[in-house]
Amino acid sequence: MTTTTIDLDSTEHVSARVGPRGSLENLSQQEAARLQDRGHGGLYSLFRRCALAVLNAGSDSDNPAELFKKYENFDVRIIRQAWGIRLELQNAPAMAFVDQQMIQGIKELLFAVLRDIVYTADDIIESGRFDLSRSADITGAVFHIIRNARLLDPRERPDLAVCWGGHSIAREEYEFTKLVGYELGLRGLNVCTGCGPGAMKGPMKGATIGHLKQRIYGGRYIGLTEPGIVAAEPPNPLVNQLVILPDIEKRLEAFVRLGHGIMIFPGGAGTAEELLYLLGILTDPANAAEVMPVILAGGQASASWFESVHHFIGLALGSAAQARYQVILGDPAQAARRMLVGMDQVRQQRTKGSDAYNFNWGLKIPLDFQKPFAPTHESVAALELNFDQPVHERAANLRRIFSAVVAGNIKEDGMRQITEKGPFEIRGDRRLLAALDTLLVSFVAQRRMKLAGDYRPVYRIVS
Repeated sequence: MTTTTIDLDSTEHVSARVGPRGSLENLSQQEAARLQDRGHGGLYSLFRRCALAVLNAGSDSDNPAELFKKYENFDVRIIRQAWGIRLELQNAPAMAFVDQQMIQGIKELLFAVLRDIVYTADDIIESGRFDLSRSADITGAVFHIIRNARLLDPRERPDLAVCWGGHSIAREEYEFTKLVGYELGLRGLNVCTGCGPGAMKGPMKGATIGHLKQRIYGGRYIGLTEPGIVAAEPPNPLVNQLVILPDIEKRLEAFVRLGHGIMIFPGGAGTAEELLYLLGILTDPANAAEVMPVILAGGQASASWFESVHHFIGLALGSAAQARYQVILGDPAQAARRMLVGMDQVRQQRTKGSDAYNFNWGLKIPLDFQKPFAPTHESVAALELNFDQPVHERAANLRRIFSAVVAGNIKEDGMRQITEKGPFEIRGDRRLLAALDTLLVSFVAQRRMKLAGDYRPVYRIVS
C-alpha cells in the first residue's frame, strides 16, 4: 500500500510525497541520477515537463507556455528508499488531489511517465540495440516501448478501436463522439486515443457506459502521446493505460500497429496530419492487400467538414486514397457496427497469415513516415509538394506540413519559433497549395485550431 503526504500551501499549489502506483517501483542509482540531472544530457527537464502535464489532467488550456508559467516553481525530486522510491512534488497543481490525497488515476499516469522516460532513454536510445535510422529498428523500438508498458493484450480477438479527432470541437460534435464510444463499448470494443480532451475524451467516456452495461469491468482506455504535445493535451481522466512515445512519428506508428481499426472524428491540423499519415501508408503499393477498417464519423452538422476533407484527399492523393475509408454521418450505431465487421476481417486476415493480433507486424511503413521531422522554418520551406511525386511520398510531406502547423499552434518550441521568426512558409505546386490553404482556412473559420482565443495563422502559403 502506498500513501501520499501533502502540504497545502495555496488553493492552486500543493507539495506532496507520492509513492508508486502501477509502474516502476524501483530505480537504479544511475537511473535516479539521470532523472535528477539538470544539465545537458540529463532527464530532469523532460521528466518535469511530462510530470507537470499529467498532474494537470483535465485542464481546458492547450497553451503549454501558460501551464509552465503558472507552475514555474513546480519541482519533482526522486527520493530513494531501501524498499523503493517516492516522488517529492513541490508546487504541484492542486487539481491532481482530493481531500489531501493524489487521485489514484493521476498517480498511475505519473508513474507511467517515469517508466517510459527511463525505459526510452536507457533501453532504446542509449543501449545500442536499435539503429534508429533503419525502418525495422524503429518498428522494433516502438514494439519494445509498448511491450514494456504492458499494452500488448493477449486476448484472442482484435478489439481495439483507435479514435482520432480534434481537441477543439463543438459541444455537439463531442456528444457524438460519446455516442460512438458508447456503441463501441456495447460491442465489447476497447478505445485508444491521443489521450487529450475533445474527440480524444468523448469515445472513452461513452465506452465506459457501454462496458458497464455489458458488465465488462476490464475496459481499456489507452492514451498515446509524446513529450512535445503532452503539455498542450494533458491526459484526460479516463485514460487507464498511458504511454509516452519519444516523438510524433513513433506515436503515429504505435497507433497503427496497435489498433485494429481507425475511427476519425472532425478535427483540425492534428487530425489531418493523422489521416494523411494513415492514407499515405495505406496507398503504398506494399500495403495494397492490408485490411484496415477506416471510418470517418460525425453528426449531420459536421457534414461540411467531411466534404472539405474528402475533397482535399481526392485532389491531393486521388480516388485510391478516398477508397480506403468510409464516411458515416449521423448514425453512431452504424459506425460501430462497421468497425466490428472490419475487425472481424482483420481477424480473418491475421489468422490466415499467422500474424499477431496485438501488434501489426505486416503493415509496411516507409522510412519517410518514420523519420522524426523537426518543424523549423528551413525544414518546412524545403518540403517538396507536387504531383510528380508518388502518392505516398506526397502524403508524407503533406503530413509534415500539418505537423508544422500543429507545432506552431500548441507546441512550446513551435510557438517560440513563430514568435521569433513569423509564420512557416509553405511552397509547392500552386493547385495543391490552393487546396491546402482552403482546408486550413476552413479549420480556422470553424475554430478547430485552438481551444480559446483568436487564432493567428502560423503558416503562409508562398506561390
